Amino acid sequence: MKKATTTFLLSTLVATATGIPLEVLQARQNASISCAPVPSPWPTWQQFPAQKSLPDPFLPLKYMTTDNAAGSSTFANDVMSGKAKGRITTKEEWYKCRQPEIIQMLQEYQFGYYPDHSQEKVEATRSGNTINIAVTAGGKTGRFRATVTLPSGASASKPAPVVINIGGMQNAAYLNAGIAVAQFDYTSVAPDSNSKTGAFWDLYKGKDVGTLTAWAWGFHRTLDGINMTAKEIDPTRVGVTGCSRLGKAALAAGLLDPRITVTMPMSSGVQGLGPYRYAGLSGQGENLENSKSGAGWWSNSKLGTFVNHHENLPFDAHTIAAAIAPRALVVDQGSGDQFVDSKGTSIVMYPAAKAVYDWLGVGDKLGLSVRSGGHCDMSGFTSVLPFVQKVFFGTATTKDYTSTGNYGAAMATAMPWTTAAPPRAA
Repeated sequence: MKKATTTFLLSTLVATATGIPLEVLQARQNASISCAPVPSPWPTWQQFPAQKSLPDPFLPLKYMTTDNAAGSSTFANDVMSGKAKGRITTKEEWYKCRQPEIIQMLQEYQFGYYPDHSQEKVEATRSGNTINIAVTAGGKTGRFRATVTLPSGASASKPAPVVINIGGMQNAAYLNAGIAVAQFDYTSVAPDSNSKTGAFWDLYKGKDVGTLTAWAWGFHRTLDGINMTAKEIDPTRVGVTGCSRLGKAALAAGLLDPRITVTMPMSSGVQGLGPYRYAGLSGQGENLENSKSGAGWWSNSKLGTFVNHHENLPFDAHTIAAAIAPRALVVDQGSGDQFVDSKGTSIVMYPAAKAVYDWLGVGDKLGLSVRSGGHCDMSGFTSVLPFVQKVFFGTATTKDYTSTGNYGAAMATAMPWTTAAPPRAA
């Protein structure tokens, strides 16, 4: 009994230090669970069946490739409908096997591989609201600045939660709610171009990494700097946000660092929470092909191999969202946004991700806010604020964060595997 108690206490300490939820940590330590091996080498687009509907998030990659078809004429349909062999059946399998596989898969096929933070040395100094951050790795150093603005009453004895943003946000509403606001100049970390300059590329030039991942790294190193210099900030209550391409970056930041408590992508579109497969539902044109053509630097080169073959992708936007669970995610979309597929995000991506969140027993940690207004309308920040307050402070909210607004019901045909979902996890 004493050994079990000691193990539990150690696990709790590790979970607190890393941000990894305790149930996730315990599942990953469960030696009795055997995971399907990740295919090596990674499959190419030709090895995945074309799926017009969203891929089954419960199916490991090993069982998704045509190598397992074995002459079956129903293989592709079984994969799409949730009837393929090898699906995970417990939330322990999800946390130990499938979630880590998804995060690795997304780096392989979209984001590029995140740098090994254990090989980095982070130094930070603070002067007033400004934090100077220096990161050294491989004998090279990258530098950038961040700012932090504290709400009234924040102190080392009463630390406030923080939302880190790029591109600007509604600071006053969050400060008045008792939430600190931090920001860093993303262009000094990595410009929105293929120039490969800035603090990230000072360290990692030559790596096949998308700029979204570089900006995510900037979020994380900003958090390091805050934790080192701003004791008025609670390191266990952290949000990340941005809009449009910066919303894609905030999503990557939330995905790749378990210290992020709530991820808040605004109007993020494809390579964010806009689905690849249903990109035209709002009559708006951002899709894999034109986003990769217009801003190929956002992602790694491997994503480019799926251009004109996006139905062969073994994931979609709902997979990214689901991999963040059990941590919180709130999605902002404007019904008047002419640049991203708000309808597809609302009635395709959101309900598909919600199916996984619900299955894991954390359905209340996923929220959708469909507002009137256009692309990157600042009202989006006040629209999601009650959800953020619920996450940070446990305060109740009367706003319905399950509503898809005027877009109507979920598109059931986009997620046929939900009818064969594993029994609800205990």
